[in-house]
Amino acid sequence: MSGRVLVTGGAGFIGSHIAEAYLRGGWEVVVLDDLSRGKERNVPSGARLVKADIRSPEARQVLASGGFTVLNHHAAQIDVRVSVDQPALDASINVGGFVNLLDGAGAGGVRRVVFASSGGVLYGDAAVIPTAETAPKMPVSPYGVSKLAGEYYLRALAALRGFEGVAMRYANVFGPRQDPKSEAGVVSIFVSRMLEKKPLTVFGDGKQTRDYVFVQDVARANVLASTAPMPSGADFDAPAFNIATARERDVLSLADAVGKVFGRKPDLEFAPPRPGELFRSSLDIGKAKRVLGWSPEVAFDDGLRELVGWFRKEGT
Repeated sequence: MSGRVLVTGGAGFIGSHIAEAYLRGGWEVVVLDDLSRGKERNVPSGARLVKADIRSPEARQVLASGGFTVLNHHAAQIDVRVSVDQPALDASINVGGFVNLLDGAGAGGVRRVVFASSGGVLYGDAAVIPTAETAPKMPVSPYGVSKLAGEYYLRALAALRGFEGVAMRYANVFGPRQDPKSEAGVVSIFVSRMLEKKPLTVFGDGKQTRDYVFVQDVARANVLASTAPMPSGADFDAPAFNIATARERDVLSLADAVGKVFGRKPDLEFAPPRPGELFRSSLDIGKAKRVLGWSPEVAFDDGLRELVGWFRKEGT
């Protein structure tokens, strides 16, 4: 099954891969992006670009009048540091902008909204690793709060406006087109530093872990989530899915893996731990396997080689 999809943030890192995956699946794709972070060259040929801010009346009208089957929402303020320094700005984009789109989706008869949420920032320092969707929600940053609020708005307005809502809770996504200047892109940061023959900065002791999932696996999950039957019930977490690998990798191991691709041992420089940083994070993916029929297919080392190849060819 396919249809007409609006991908917000489709000129960005994850969104552009998702737009490509929809096109491969036979969907008609429109990308909405204000190009504040995204790049027009990332928009795949075959997709139409609408330049607009998600908070604008124009963005709402695109959905209200566009005849879309699915809204796939990936436009966001993604920097935790910005959310701490400017929480009102973060909320205006990640909450206000999303609600504006949901209002347009309801007016336009959209059948399903797929929302880019977050695993690590929602669950905080979880008691159980890998962490399931039903774990307590303990966001410690305004960014995390905005993602959790987005999920609540999604559930409420889905019930009120008659569409289905699906939340995709990502682990650490990596791959081609990732911005090495983004704090969330540690893999790209390390690759960029290696190419520049600069040392890799490790905060704390380097033993903190993350769950790294390749962007093309994430894109495939989004297409599956656009049509898969959703679990019914009042449980808040019923239409939410962890998209991850369920495997932990610490920062020192990551640095070593990047060095192996380059054929040389990286120089490391240690810096004080960052306040509020999670020590361990990995997500349980059993539910995505059962309901979406999805599991990650790209091995970490293969994805890493693909990312390095992209950097060498395309740069930033």
